[in-house]
Amino acid sequence: MAQRRTDLAVEAHQLWREGAGVGDELPGVRAESRRREGFAVDAVTVSSQEAAQALGKPEGVYITIELTGLLRREEGAFQRAVAAVADELRPLLPEKGPALVMGLGNRAVTPDLIGPLAVDHMLVTRHLVEQVPEHFGDLRPVAAAAPGVLASTGMESSLVAQALSGQLRPACVIAVDALASRSLDRLCRTVQLSDTGVVPGSGVGNHRKALNRESLGAPVLTVGVPTVVDGATLALDLLERGGHAGADRGELPGGADFFVTPREVDQRVAELGKVLGYAISLALNPSLTLDDLVMLLE
Repeated sequence: MAQRRTDLAVEAHQLWREGAGVGDELPGVRAESRRREGFAVDAVTVSSQEAAQALGKPEGVYITIELTGLLRREEGAFQRAVAAVADELRPLLPEKGPALVMGLGNRAVTPDLIGPLAVDHMLVTRHLVEQVPEHFGDLRPVAAAAPGVLASTGMESSLVAQALSGQLRPACVIAVDALASRSLDRLCRTVQLSDTGVVPGSGVGNHRKALNRESLGAPVLTVGVPTVVDGATLALDLLERGGHAGADRGELPGGADFFVTPREVDQRVAELGKVLGYAISLALNPSLTLDDLVMLLE
Protein backbone atom coordinates (compact mmCIF):
# COMPACT_ATOMS: atom_id res chain seq x y z
CA MET A 1 0.00 0.00 0.00
CA ALA A 2 1.41 3.39 -0.99
CA GLN A 3 1.92 5.67 1.99
CA ARG A 4 -0.51 8.53 2.24
CA ARG A 5 -0.30 11.00 5.04
CA THR A 6 -3.45 11.77 7.01
CA ASP A 7 -4.47 12.92 10.48
CA LEU A 8 -7.99 11.54 10.06
CA ALA A 9 -8.70 8.16 11.64
CA VAL A 10 -11.51 7.45 9.18
CA GLU A 11 -9.01 7.83 6.32
CA ALA A 12 -6.35 5.76 8.09
CA HIS A 13 -8.91 2.98 8.51
CA GLN A 14 -9.90 3.30 4.84
CA LEU A 15 -6.26 3.05 3.78
CA TRP A 16 -5.78 -0.06 5.90
CA ARG A 17 -8.82 -1.68 4.30
CA GLU A 18 -7.54 -0.78 0.83
CA GLY A 19 -4.30 -2.59 1.61
CA ALA A 20 -5.93 -5.58 3.29
CA GLY A 21 -7.75 -8.47 1.68
CA VAL A 22 -11.36 -8.13 0.59
CA GLY A 23 -13.66 -8.50 3.58
CA ASP A 24 -10.84 -8.35 6.12
CA GLU A 25 -11.52 -6.46 9.34
CA LEU A 26 -8.96 -5.05 11.73
CA PRO A 27 -9.43 -6.46 15.26
CA GLY A 28 -9.68 -3.68 17.81
CA VAL A 29 -11.41 -1.24 15.47
CA ARG A 30 -15.12 -0.51 15.41
CA ALA A 31 -16.49 1.74 12.67
CA GLU A 32 -20.03 3.01 12.33
CA SER A 33 -21.85 5.64 10.30
CA ARG A 34 -24.83 7.85 11.08
CA ARG A 35 -26.31 11.22 10.22
CA ARG A 36 -26.57 14.28 12.42
CA GLU A 37 -28.49 17.40 11.40
CA GLY A 38 -28.35 16.19 7.80
CA PHE A 39 -24.55 15.71 7.80
CA ALA A 40 -22.73 12.38 7.45
CA VAL A 41 -20.91 11.23 10.59
CA ASP A 42 -18.33 8.43 10.77
CA ALA A 43 -17.13 7.14 14.14
CA VAL A 44 -13.99 5.01 14.52
CA THR A 45 -13.10 3.52 17.90
CA VAL A 46 -9.57 2.14 18.30
CA SER A 47 -9.46 -0.18 21.31
CA SER A 48 -6.19 -2.14 21.09
CA GLN A 49 -2.49 -1.41 20.79
CA GLU A 50 -2.30 -3.61 17.69
CA ALA A 51 -5.01 -1.60 15.96
CA ALA A 52 -3.44 1.67 17.06
CA GLN A 53 -0.13 0.61 15.56
CA ALA A 54 -1.76 -0.55 12.32
CA LEU A 55 -3.59 2.76 11.86
CA GLY A 56 -0.90 5.00 13.31
CA LYS A 57 -3.46 6.51 15.71
CA PRO A 58 -3.62 6.34 19.52
CA GLU A 59 -6.35 4.31 21.15
CA GLY A 60 -9.54 6.30 21.52
CA VAL A 61 -12.67 7.57 19.81
CA TYR A 62 -12.56 9.52 16.54
CA ILE A 63 -15.67 11.18 15.12
CA THR A 64 -15.65 12.70 11.64
CA ILE A 65 -18.41 15.07 10.51
CA GLU A 66 -18.73 15.96 6.83
CA LEU A 67 -19.93 19.57 6.54
CA THR A 68 -20.24 19.57 2.76
CA GLY A 69 -23.66 21.25 3.00
CA LEU A 70 -21.97 24.23 4.65
CA LEU A 71 -19.68 24.63 1.66
CA ARG A 72 -22.68 24.47 -0.70
CA ARG A 73 -24.44 27.18 1.30
CA GLU A 74 -27.48 25.02 1.93
CA GLU A 75 -30.33 26.66 3.80
CA GLY A 76 -29.68 26.69 7.54
CA ALA A 77 -26.33 24.97 7.02
CA PHE A 78 -24.44 27.13 9.52
CA GLN A 79 -26.95 26.54 12.30
CA ARG A 80 -27.10 22.81 11.55
CA ALA A 81 -23.29 22.56 11.41
CA VAL A 82 -22.96 24.20 14.82
CA ALA A 83 -25.61 21.88 16.28
CA ALA A 84 -24.04 18.76 14.73
CA VAL A 85 -20.54 19.46 16.04
CA ALA A 86 -21.88 20.43 19.48
CA ASP A 87 -24.06 17.31 19.75
CA GLU A 88 -21.19 15.00 18.75
CA LEU A 89 -18.69 16.72 21.05
CA ARG A 90 -20.89 16.84 24.14
CA PRO A 91 -20.77 13.09 24.99
CA LEU A 92 -16.96 13.22 25.01
CA LEU A 93 -16.92 15.94 27.69
CA PRO A 94 -16.98 15.43 31.44
CA GLU A 95 -20.42 16.21 32.84
CA LYS A 96 -19.20 19.16 34.91
CA GLY A 97 -16.15 21.14 35.87
CA PRO A 98 -14.19 24.00 34.30
CA ALA A 99 -12.82 23.72 30.77
CA LEU A 100 -9.79 25.18 29.04
CA VAL A 101 -9.88 25.68 25.26
CA MET A 102 -6.54 25.99 23.44
CA GLY A 103 -6.58 27.41 19.92
CA LEU A 104 -3.39 26.03 18.37
CA GLY A 105 -1.84 27.49 15.27
CA ASN A 106 -0.13 30.44 13.61
CA ARG A 107 -2.22 33.55 12.99
CA ALA A 108 0.15 34.53 10.17
CA VAL A 109 -0.55 31.37 8.14
CA THR A 110 -4.13 31.07 6.92
CA PRO A 111 -4.40 27.24 6.75
CA ASP A 112 -3.08 27.12 10.33
CA LEU A 113 -5.51 29.76 11.62
CA ILE A 114 -8.44 27.53 12.52
CA GLY A 115 -7.52 27.20 16.21
CA PRO A 116 -7.05 30.91 16.99
CA LEU A 117 -10.21 31.80 15.05
CA ALA A 118 -12.25 29.27 17.02
CA VAL A 119 -11.04 30.89 20.25
CA ASP A 120 -12.04 34.31 18.88
CA HIS A 121 -15.62 33.01 18.60
CA MET A 122 -15.71 31.29 22.01
CA LEU A 123 -17.93 32.28 24.88
CA VAL A 124 -15.48 32.52 27.78
CA THR A 125 -17.25 32.45 31.12
CA ARG A 126 -14.72 31.74 33.86
CA HIS A 127 -14.47 35.36 34.96
CA LEU A 128 -18.23 35.85 34.75
CA VAL A 129 -18.99 32.78 36.86
CA GLU A 130 -16.48 33.89 39.50
CA GLN A 131 -17.31 37.60 39.58
CA VAL A 132 -21.05 37.68 38.86
CA PRO A 133 -22.33 34.29 40.09
CA GLU A 134 -25.86 35.59 40.61
CA HIS A 135 -26.23 35.99 36.84
CA PHE A 136 -23.80 33.42 35.42
CA GLY A 137 -23.44 30.82 38.15
CA ASP A 138 -25.35 28.22 36.13
CA LEU A 139 -22.76 28.27 33.34
CA ARG A 140 -19.66 26.07 33.15
CA PRO A 141 -16.47 28.07 33.74
CA VAL A 142 -14.62 28.24 30.41
CA ALA A 143 -11.24 29.82 29.75
CA ALA A 144 -9.59 30.07 26.33
CA ALA A 145 -6.18 30.93 24.92
CA ALA A 146 -4.42 31.03 21.57
CA PRO A 147 -0.75 30.64 22.58
CA GLY A 148 0.78 31.18 19.14
CA VAL A 149 3.74 29.21 17.84
CA LEU A 150 7.31 28.70 18.98
CA ALA A 151 8.78 30.91 16.23
CA SER A 152 6.79 33.97 17.33
CA THR A 153 6.64 33.46 21.11
CA GLY A 154 9.76 31.49 22.00
CA MET A 155 7.52 29.06 23.89
CA GLU A 156 6.09 25.67 22.99
CA SER A 157 2.29 25.52 22.94
CA SER A 158 2.55 22.61 25.34
CA LEU A 159 4.48 24.75 27.81
CA VAL A 160 1.74 27.40 27.80
CA ALA A 161 -0.95 24.72 28.10
CA GLN A 162 0.87 23.12 31.05
CA ALA A 163 1.16 26.46 32.83
CA LEU A 164 -2.51 27.29 32.32
CA SER A 165 -3.65 23.80 33.31
CA GLY A 166 -1.54 23.96 36.46
CA GLN A 167 -3.18 27.23 37.49
CA LEU A 168 -6.78 26.61 36.34
CA ARG A 169 -7.06 22.88 37.13
CA PRO A 170 -9.61 22.24 34.33
CA ALA A 171 -11.78 19.15 34.21
CA CYS A 172 -10.86 18.93 30.53
CA VAL A 173 -8.81 20.66 27.85
CA ILE A 174 -10.13 21.11 24.32
CA ALA A 175 -7.42 21.65 21.71
CA VAL A 176 -8.45 23.08 18.33
CA ASP A 177 -5.95 22.59 15.52
CA ALA A 178 -5.49 22.30 11.76
CA LEU A 179 -4.98 18.81 10.33
CA ALA A 180 -3.80 17.14 7.12
CA SER A 181 -5.99 14.95 4.92
CA ARG A 182 -5.20 12.37 2.26
CA SER A 183 -7.82 13.80 -0.09
CA LEU A 184 -8.77 17.16 -1.55
CA ASP A 185 -12.41 16.19 -1.02
CA ARG A 186 -12.12 16.62 2.76
CA LEU A 187 -10.19 19.88 2.93
CA CYS A 188 -12.01 22.60 4.86
CA ARG A 189 -15.24 20.62 4.92
CA THR A 190 -14.54 17.97 7.58
CA VAL A 191 -14.32 18.17 11.37
CA GLN A 192 -12.67 15.44 13.44
CA LEU A 193 -13.35 15.10 17.15
CA SER A 194 -11.26 12.80 19.33
CA ASP A 195 -10.45 12.08 22.96
CA THR A 196 -6.80 11.23 22.35
CA GLY A 197 -5.01 14.56 22.72
CA VAL A 198 -3.00 16.26 19.99
CA VAL A 199 0.55 16.88 18.79
CA PRO A 200 0.71 20.56 17.70
CA GLY A 201 2.08 21.06 14.20
CA SER A 202 1.58 17.45 13.14
CA GLY A 203 -0.64 18.51 10.25
CA VAL A 204 2.34 20.09 8.49
CA GLY A 205 5.01 17.70 9.74
CA ASN A 206 6.29 20.06 12.44
CA HIS A 207 5.75 17.77 15.40
CA ARG A 208 5.95 19.37 18.84
CA LYS A 209 5.37 18.03 22.34
CA ALA A 210 1.99 16.33 22.76
CA LEU A 211 -0.93 17.82 24.64
CA ASN A 212 -2.58 14.88 26.39
CA ARG A 213 -3.69 13.63 29.80
CA GLU A 214 -0.12 12.70 30.73
CA SER A 215 1.31 16.15 29.98
CA LEU A 216 -1.59 18.32 31.21
CA GLY A 217 -3.10 16.23 34.00
CA ALA A 218 -6.60 16.38 32.50
CA PRO A 219 -8.44 14.70 29.61
CA VAL A 220 -7.58 16.38 26.31
CA LEU A 221 -10.17 16.43 23.53
CA THR A 222 -9.21 17.47 20.04
CA VAL A 223 -11.30 19.37 17.50
CA GLY A 224 -9.54 19.48 14.14
CA VAL A 225 -10.18 20.54 10.56
CA PRO A 226 -8.03 19.29 7.66
CA THR A 227 -6.84 22.34 5.74
CA VAL A 228 -3.87 20.90 3.82
CA VAL A 229 -2.76 17.81 1.92
CA ASP A 230 0.93 17.16 1.38
CA GLY A 231 2.23 17.10 -2.18
CA ALA A 232 3.21 13.43 -2.33
CA THR A 233 -0.11 12.28 -0.89
CA LEU A 234 -2.01 14.47 -3.34
CA ALA A 235 0.00 13.14 -6.29
CA LEU A 236 -0.68 9.54 -5.27
CA ASP A 237 -4.38 10.26 -4.86
CA LEU A 238 -4.64 11.95 -8.26
CA LEU A 239 -2.71 9.15 -9.96
CA GLU A 240 -5.08 6.61 -8.46
CA ARG A 241 -8.13 8.58 -9.61
CA GLY A 242 -6.64 8.66 -13.09
CA GLY A 243 -6.29 4.89 -13.17
CA HIS A 244 -2.57 4.74 -12.38
CA ALA A 245 -2.65 3.00 -9.01
CA GLY A 246 0.48 1.37 -7.62
CA ALA A 247 2.82 4.36 -7.51
CA ASP A 248 5.02 4.60 -4.43
CA ARG A 249 5.67 7.65 -2.28
CA GLY A 250 9.39 7.11 -2.72
CA GLU A 251 8.99 7.74 -6.45
CA LEU A 252 7.84 11.30 -5.75
CA PRO A 253 10.94 13.06 -4.36
CA GLY A 254 10.27 16.34 -2.59
CA GLY A 255 6.52 15.87 -2.49
CA ALA A 256 6.41 15.87 1.29
CA ASP A 257 7.98 19.35 1.34
CA PHE A 258 4.92 20.96 -0.26
CA PHE A 259 1.41 21.43 1.09
CA VAL A 260 -1.68 22.17 -0.96
CA THR A 261 -4.70 24.08 0.33
CA PRO A 262 -7.92 25.30 -1.34
CA ARG A 263 -7.80 28.58 -3.25
CA GLU A 264 -10.57 30.06 -1.08
CA VAL A 265 -8.98 28.81 2.16
CA ASP A 266 -9.31 32.21 3.86
CA GLN A 267 -13.10 32.23 3.48
CA ARG A 268 -13.50 28.58 4.48
CA VAL A 269 -11.25 28.85 7.53
CA ALA A 270 -13.06 31.99 8.71
CA GLU A 271 -16.42 30.24 8.47
CA LEU A 272 -15.24 27.01 10.09
CA GLY A 273 -13.52 28.90 12.90
CA LYS A 274 -16.87 30.47 13.76
CA VAL A 275 -18.66 27.12 13.52
CA LEU A 276 -16.18 25.50 15.91
CA GLY A 277 -16.17 28.38 18.39
CA TYR A 278 -19.96 28.38 18.59
CA ALA A 279 -20.20 24.58 18.67
CA ILE A 280 -17.68 24.18 21.48
CA SER A 281 -19.46 26.91 23.46
CA LEU A 282 -22.81 25.13 23.08
CA ALA A 283 -21.31 21.73 23.91
CA LEU A 284 -19.84 23.12 27.14
CA ASN A 285 -23.02 25.00 28.07
CA PRO A 286 -26.00 23.03 26.73
CA SER A 287 -28.47 25.31 28.51
CA LEU A 288 -27.63 28.01 25.95
CA THR A 289 -29.05 28.26 22.45
CA LEU A 290 -27.47 29.53 19.27
CA ASP A 291 -29.56 32.69 19.58
CA ASP A 292 -28.14 33.19 23.08
CA LEU A 293 -24.61 32.95 21.71
CA VAL A 294 -25.32 35.41 18.93
CA MET A 295 -26.67 37.87 21.49
CA LEU A 296 -23.70 37.41 23.82
CA LEU A 297 -20.93 37.34 21.22
CA GLU A 298 -22.09 39.60 18.43
